[in-house]
Amino acid sequence: MPPAHPGSFDALVAAPNHHRLAFENDNVRVLETMIMPGDTTPLHTHCWPGTIYILSGSDFVRRDEFGNVVLDTRELGIVISPGEARWSDPLGLHTLENVGDQPIHIISTELKIS
Repeated sequence: MPPAHPGSFDALVAAPNHHRLAFENDNVRVLETMIMPGDTTPLHTHCWPGTIYILSGSDFVRRDEFGNVVLDTRELGIVISPGEARWSDPLGLHTLENVGDQPIHIISTELKIS
């Protein structure tokens, strides 16, 4: 499946201070993501679905490319717990702000196959 957005919005290109490539081949891409308390990622995207493994979690606010809040974990009562795994659909253009007091540290495995 080709990326849904230009390469300049890919998480590794647009938000390199928050995303690190751990592994990649033709089928998967493994990213390590770290967002410190009070920090906000630049506008970026994740074009493939995959799993997310949480090493440490915190409350966060995800905004779309226009700055509209699309998810606030505090309002929805979502608890992000270490050791938890979750599914993630592809994410369009967004920022993510860590509004909690712990780092957000995750490992995501994006599935590049359709």
